[in-house]
Amino acid sequence: MIPMTANDLPLTREAILDAAEQVLRRFGPDKTSVVDIAKVLKVSHGTLYRHFASKASIREAVTERWLHQSITIPLAAIGDEAGGSAAAQLRLWMETLIGLKRSFSTQDAEMFSMYAAVTLIEAEMIAQHVERLIEQVGRLIDKGMQNGEFKAADSAQLARALFLATSRFHHPAHAAEWLLEGNAADFEAVWTLLMRGMLSS
Repeated sequence: MIPMTANDLPLTREAILDAAEQVLRRFGPDKTSVVDIAKVLKVSHGTLYRHFASKASIREAVTERWLHQSITIPLAAIGDEAGGSAAAQLRLWMETLIGLKRSFSTQDAEMFSMYAAVTLIEAEMIAQHVERLIEQVGRLIDKGMQNGEFKAADSAQLARALFLATSRFHHPAHAAEWLLEGNAADFEAVWTLLMRGMLSS
């Protein structure tokens, strides 16, 4: 009996996304083709269309997975920490989000560029990602309300307002502003104002 090789195994969605991410990083989102991805997998490009309808759908799926692994999961870990100050956790959560976005914009430029482009055309997928982040913020605000740090309010509404109020510091449309002199001071001013309205004392 002839042993099964890697190329004989069924092609999975994850394998396609792994290959696509590898090629996208090498050539960039604009120059990457379905044929390039198929070559890495040693299959015909027609095989990929059995799993994804188009190059755009592959790009969207790669972006969605990247956002989940690189943004959503690390931030969720902060919210999962038991004990401590909710206000401090919320500040750490926001600083981590800002730091990750800034780091990716310079150190993982191809993926960040694709994410920025997808933000403009895949509104539903990006909206779902944002909702997951806002839910994390809401849970931290709930914690702060329960332990008396934050004033009683609608936590979901407050979480959305806080996320939107700080969007200049983490939305990819503002990436060019992140390294400008005074950006950190601007964030500090916005954060101080937000906390002044939220803290119970």
